[in-house]
Amino acid sequence: MKKKKILFILPTLTAGGAERVISFVAQNIDRNKYDSKLLVTGYKKDAAYTIENIDLKFLEKSRVLNAVPQIFLYLLRHKPDVVVSSIGHLNTVMGLMSPFFPKTKFIIREASVISSMNQVHSESTKKESFSLHEYLSHKSYGLIDKIICQSNDMAQDFVNIFNVPEDKIHIINNPITNLAPIKSTKANNSEVVNFITVGRLSKEKGHLRVINLLSKLNFDFHYTIIGDGPYKDEIFNIIKAKSLKNKVTYIPFTKEVSKYMGLNDLFLQGSYVEGFPNTVLESCIVGTPVLAFNVPGGTKEIISHNENGYLAETEEEFLFYLNNRKELLPERIRSSVESKFNKEKIVKQYEALFN
Repeated sequence: MKKKKILFILPTLTAGGAERVISFVAQNIDRNKYDSKLLVTGYKKDAAYTIENIDLKFLEKSRVLNAVPQIFLYLLRHKPDVVVSSIGHLNTVMGLMSPFFPKTKFIIREASVISSMNQVHSESTKKESFSLHEYLSHKSYGLIDKIICQSNDMAQDFVNIFNVPEDKIHIINNPITNLAPIKSTKANNSEVVNFITVGRLSKEKGHLRVINLLSKLNFDFHYTIIGDGPYKDEIFNIIKAKSLKNKVTYIPFTKEVSKYMGLNDLFLQGSYVEGFPNTVLESCIVGTPVLAFNVPGGTKEIISHNENGYLAETEEEFLFYLNNRKELLPERIRSSVESKFNKEKIVKQYEALFN
């Protein structure tokens, strides 16, 4: 049987959720049924992920817009049956390009709950009376064949904003891309409670409210922050102002995230909105429970309250769980997500959509 040609397109292969998931799916779909290729508009030197056993091409462009002619020529040359893209501007471009390739099916993958993300950033951005990108997005997404959303909240939000038919939407959660070793169940002899947060240092991730709540604790703790981003200076100014500098370890980037998660007692997520948080999934896989706010997005589809972590409705509740943690077994935490989000199950959902 002739293999179906699937082309995956990304702006970059830098360390990010969309980059990890799309490149993972591209490498793990059935090679007996699919001819998988990955096209990246950005630079090879920025790649954080290793790609094996599939065709990979970098266009070496600083912006998606600059890569449009080369993307168009690539589609003409390779004539894929299905194109899968992810991340805002690229999704818009692919939708606008789709009418030129009527024999190709175009799928985009959404990465956030857009309306909630806009609310978080509304104070720092002026609302324009006319937004060209917003106008083009509405036009573009009407031309797309299918839209992958990572969570129920994201799917409903997308329908409400872009007025696309619900039968165009497919909810596919992110897969477990790395089945890291589970942490030891042996009790930590240290009296210090160890907390960790992994993620981009940006406003919507809520680092500031986590730090504020940690400053109210009356027991000895240590807090590890992994990640980088535009809010770094503001975050560390607050850490200094709260006299927490000696209680914080900062790691800008590491390929050993799972190892650090396993060394900590509780993963803290302060986000105001999430897509489908890979780091929360990773923490559960190693057996470290998660304390998160119950916000729009996929967090509540991963966390089962009092089973693999805690969902707080308010900052008061978050502080309560910081002070009143139960002993949750690593094996139980891991099993709570392993059956729901294992790679075989999620990849089959992608394959079913391609078919």
